[in-house]
Amino acid sequence: MRLHLPNPMAWIRRFRGDEAGNTTIEFVILFPLFMILFLSAIESGIYMTRYVMLERGLDDTVRAIRLGTTNRVDVDDVKQMICDGTVIIPDCENSVKVEMIRIDPENHVRLPARADCVDRDDPAAPARNFATGESNDLMVLRVCALFDPLFPTTGLGFQMPRESGDSYALVSMSAFVMEPG
Repeated sequence: MRLHLPNPMAWIRRFRGDEAGNTTIEFVILFPLFMILFLSAIESGIYMTRYVMLERGLDDTVRAIRLGTTNRVDVDDVKQMICDGTVIIPDCENSVKVEMIRIDPENHVRLPARADCVDRDDPAAPARNFATGESNDLMVLRVCALFDPLFPTTGLGFQMPRESGDSYALVSMSAFVMEPG
């Protein structure tokens, strides 16, 4: 009895001509790219929404301080005012740190290059600079908020610079002059 083995060249020609799995191969190649793009778009949208809301909370707080509509200029009160205006920040009280610095326009000293952010290893560390202003003082209010990326290992979440562990920092700053009186 003789075994009949198929011709290997005929089998290769038949395999090359078969188009049954083409869409599966394209899907397997392109699906991860589309998912990275999709997840990066979600991360970017949340990042921008948080940034806009942080700016809004800072602007409302600066306006209240500048016009003197509030007598609260304590670091905790300023943080609370920012958190009240920024409704989208999760655990705002523990993830936001504020600096208020008096600037002398005649003898300008540069601000520290890096914002003072919450150190998650030492969350009780006090603010680096917090000085209350008087009439006609030029002030800078800088806020740093820490967030954890939604997708830390994919796309934009992977590329974000990290602060205090695996978090990224949003920094917002506003300069204003205290109104007289």
